[in-house]
Amino acid sequence: MPDDRSTDDTLEREDQEIAAEIAGDAESLLDALPHYYRGEVAQTTTAQDRIDQTTNWAITVLAALLSVVFSSPDMPAYLLLVGMVILAVFLSFEVRRYRFYDLYRSRVRFVQENVFANALDPRGVEHANWREELGEDLRYPTFKVTLLEALSRRVRRIYALLFAVLGVSWVAKVTLFTPESRWTEAAELPGIPGPVVAGLLALFFLGLVVLAKWPGSREAKGEIHGEEPGEWKETGENEPEP
Repeated sequence: MPDDRSTDDTLEREDQEIAAEIAGDAESLLDALPHYYRGEVAQTTTAQDRIDQTTNWAITVLAALLSVVFSSPDMPAYLLLVGMVILAVFLSFEVRRYRFYDLYRSRVRFVQENVFANALDPRGVEHANWREELGEDLRYPTFKVTLLEALSRRVRRIYALLFAVLGVSWVAKVTLFTPESRWTEAAELPGIPGPVVAGLLALFFLGLVVLAKWPGSREAKGEIHGEEPGEWKETGENEPEP
C-alpha cells in the first residue's frame, strides 16, 4: 500500500510538471492552443445546434396546434392558450441552452482577440492577463450573460413572433371563426369570464414587449462590431502596384 501511494504521488507531480512545462514554454503553449481552440469551437457549434433544435420543435408544435385548432369550428380557443404555455416551456429550455452557448462562444472570442488577432496584427492583446483569466474560467466556469438578458434576447429574436402568431390566432378564433357565439363566450375559461381572459392576455403581451425592450446593458459576448460592407476587401485592390 505505501508503494501505491508513492506511485500516485509521483504521477501527480509528473502531471503538474507537464502542465507547468507547457505554461512556461511559448512553443509548447502555441502547439496546445489550436487543439483547445478547436475543442471550444466544437462545443460552441454543438450548443448552437441544440438551440436550433429547440426552436425547430417549438415551431413544429405551433404549426401542429394551429392546424388542429382551425380544423373545425368546434375546436375550443383555449387550446391556443395551452400552446402559449408549451411555448413558454420551450423558451425556458432555450434560455438555458443559450447561456451555455454564450459561455463557449465567449471563450472562442477570447482566444481570437488575444491570440490570433495579435498574431496577425501585433498591436497588443485586449486583456493583459488573458492566460490567467482563461485559466480561471476553465477551473471555475461561470455564465457570461444573466438569465434576464438571455430571456430578453431569445424573446426578441424568436419567441416574440411565435407568441404573436398565437395571440393573433386566438383573436381570430374567438371572433371570426365562432360566428354562432359572442367572442366573450368563446374566450371564456371555466370560472373565468371572456373579458378577464382577454385582459390577462393583453397584460401578458405587454410584459413580452417590455421584456424584449429591456434596457439593461449588454453582457452577452458580441462577435460583430459595427458594419463595414466590403471595405476590408477593397483596400488591397486600391493600393498602387509596386
